[in-house]
Amino acid sequence: MSASRGTRLSIPVLATAVVAADQLTKWWAQTSLTPGSATPVAGEFLQWRLVYNPGAAFGTAAAYTWILTVIAGLAVIGLCAFARRVHTYSGATAVGVLLGGAISHFADRLLRAPGFARGHIVDFIDYNGYFVGNVADIAIVGGAAALALLTVLRLEPAASPEPARVDNAV
Repeated sequence: MSASRGTRLSIPVLATAVVAADQLTKWWAQTSLTPGSATPVAGEFLQWRLVYNPGAAFGTAAAYTWILTVIAGLAVIGLCAFARRVHTYSGATAVGVLLGGAISHFADRLLRAPGFARGHIVDFIDYNGYFVGNVADIAIVGGAAALALLTVLRLEPAASPEPARVDNAV
């Protein structure tokens, strides 16, 4: 089924919802949790643990926060451009969620301490001690996985309909 203009308009609505959820939960974490201290949610498997991450996933590239800011900005621009190619409801959902996570991370990099374009990401969901993440991370991973699955299944981006063939043979 082809997406309507309304379906494409759902992308910024979903992105805004993800940004709001991510920023509100980060605000909650910063006002409710003690940095570094663990609060069990589901035993040690899932805990609240407030940390500030200057790097990328798993704290990599911590010395290159400004480069991560540029990459995050480029990701937002690229996703906005890609959103124009979305033709399905499922594709719009995946792109909207992914875009929301990317925008929220970009905003953190731009606006959070220690300074402009060097901001640290607020992480607070500790997954059994393997890594600590946030709502934007969940949105990015979930949106990217959904988009990859839709692409593999050839459901998104939808191919342009092939022009009708005219057979002139008599």
